[in-house]
Amino acid sequence: MNNNIFILCRLLLAACCLLSVCAHTSAHFSLTAPVEAAIPEVQEAEKGQRSMDIVVARDGTGNFRNIQEAINSVRDFRPEGRVRIFVKNGLYKEKIIVPANKTNISLVGESVEKTIITWDDHAKIESMGTFKTYTILIQGDGFEAENITFENNAEQLGQAVAVHIEADKVQFRNCRLLGNQDTLYTGKAGARQYFADCYIEGTTDFIFGPSTVWFENCTVHSKKNSFITAASTPEDIAYGYVFNRCTLTAEEGIDKVYLGRPWRAHAAVVFMYCDVGAHILPEAWENWRNPENEKTARFSEYRNTGLGANTSDRVSWSRQLSDKEAIAYTITKVFACSDEWLPDII
Repeated sequence: MNNNIFILCRLLLAACCLLSVCAHTSAHFSLTAPVEAAIPEVQEAEKGQRSMDIVVARDGTGNFRNIQEAINSVRDFRPEGRVRIFVKNGLYKEKIIVPANKTNISLVGESVEKTIITWDDHAKIESMGTFKTYTILIQGDGFEAENITFENNAEQLGQAVAVHIEADKVQFRNCRLLGNQDTLYTGKAGARQYFADCYIEGTTDFIFGPSTVWFENCTVHSKKNSFITAASTPEDIAYGYVFNRCTLTAEEGIDKVYLGRPWRAHAAVVFMYCDVGAHILPEAWENWRNPENEKTARFSEYRNTGLGANTSDRVSWSRQLSDKEAIAYTITKVFACSDEWLPDII
């Protein structure tokens, strides 16, 4: 009995010594802390991934390797509400469709520079025409995208759409839209779309269509002496494109760019509080070679700044909004509808 007690005491003493050594060592060494601290971006990505419903990863570490497969897996008109798809960094060579029955889908990229969706169709491939050249076609209402690059990298042989939208209540946040002619097609009259903190580039008419769209704090980059917008706003819709606090830039050597021209007679476009670069021509607007459009097009500006903001030589048929008129340009009024939808990022 006494021998057993002696052995037990020795074991307890050894255990205490071991604990003391571990405590002393832990003050100088940890297996996990330095690793966690060294790669905070990994922690952030993993945290974002865990909060998503579906994960897409080209390396096979997600639920799907392709974005289209993830979209197809979503239940039609999902009664549970919004579904969030996390897209890990990678180059996704896909031509994507978000069908009308796939509503309230969010695509969230791991990073805008490294999460890239790309395709290369253009209008002259097998007489495809403009409206089938998209990299992504969005038909499902309530679509959202964040931290993703959408690209059409076709050769400059014709129209080549990167993002084609035929849906209402669409939002893009911190995305890049890369292309040349016809980069962004806002293709549904009366539909509301919102772009915040995005980069949009192109050559000719690279933002075009009939939708009502608010661009907030976006960079609009011209790659050619041509036209930025080609709106086709219907006559009975009060608002077309609103650029608010955006920055207009251009490639080196580009110095003859128009703010826009009317694709249809009643095109509506306004630039407010924007930083307008020197590449914008003094006249700023063009009538698409049809003087009749000057009677109906609704092209306006308000309190812009920058080397291209001087309005003294603007075409006579464009307008400078008065303070009273500018009050009508708020997101609430521009997006006014029976359902009172507003972007959730404001």
